[in-house]
Amino acid sequence: MDEIAGIIVPFFGVILLGWGAGRLRFVRPDGLSAMNFFVFYLAMPALFFQLVAATPLDAFQGFGFILTTTFATYCVFAIAFSVGALLNGGNVSEATVEGLVGSYSNASYMGAAVAIAAFGTAAAMPAALVLTFDTVLILIVVPLMMAMGGAGRADATALAEDIGRQIFLHPLILATIAGFLFSALGIRLPGSVDGLLTGLRFAAVPCALFLLGVGLSARELERIPLEMPILVAIKLVVHPIVVFLLLTWVGGFDPVWIATAVIIAALPPAAQVHTLAKHYGVYAHRASGALALGMIVSISSLTLVLIVLFNTFPGLAT
Repeated sequence: MDEIAGIIVPFFGVILLGWGAGRLRFVRPDGLSAMNFFVFYLAMPALFFQLVAATPLDAFQGFGFILTTTFATYCVFAIAFSVGALLNGGNVSEATVEGLVGSYSNASYMGAAVAIAAFGTAAAMPAALVLTFDTVLILIVVPLMMAMGGAGRADATALAEDIGRQIFLHPLILATIAGFLFSALGIRLPGSVDGLLTGLRFAAVPCALFLLGVGLSARELERIPLEMPILVAIKLVVHPIVVFLLLTWVGGFDPVWIATAVIIAALPPAAQVHTLAKHYGVYAHRASGALALGMIVSISSLTLVLIVLFNTFPGLAT
């Protein structure tokens, strides 16, 4: 239990510090654009690139892992979407955001860091793959669903261009692809460049978690609508169960890869859910509340998931 506390407490502790700084007005959420740029476009890409590039390509578990985890996320999105549509009277646009609340993990800022802290650097490649392909799935599904619901662009050509641009210009996707290429070709960066990336990499996790905390300080939990606890339960309970069941049913995967996929599925909803909701002008206020509720509940649920994983796969602990 001390080992699990050593994983959970530092992560949520930094988030709590950010929340406190935001609540006490030491830091204002609306003044963090420069720090957000630093984390999302510089520090986190450096982290993903270095970790993937340093992983031998023979550790790759095959495309079956990618297909299974991505399909699992799609299934959970469909479940959350259906629940949302049932409760909101069939509003497709709102149900799309509700589907994101129930399926889109905060893997960008928390995923790799939590997985590596729990399972070691062997978790780097599966974490990067889950993040990359779940992000691609979301970037494809959301614009299509929003167009169907009347909240997005309906022109097929423009829609395809927007989707392609978002995927192939996404900094974490580009960093992961570059890491795989460097690993496959055995390319090594000059020491000075590698040192720069190392500095950025070490700044990535604490800055990202602090940003999450400051962002949460601006989110209010007022009246909790009926669908919110249901969607959060789907995200924190159903999603990791579906990922675990599908990966073990398909079989043949390293326990570290299975555990990494499960722990990422157990993360709270991504902050990008609120960003997308604001972009489309749909469900933004409630999405903000769902993120706050998800983060609070995930302290307990993540602890429970780690306990189950360490008992299911003895020897996982780093």
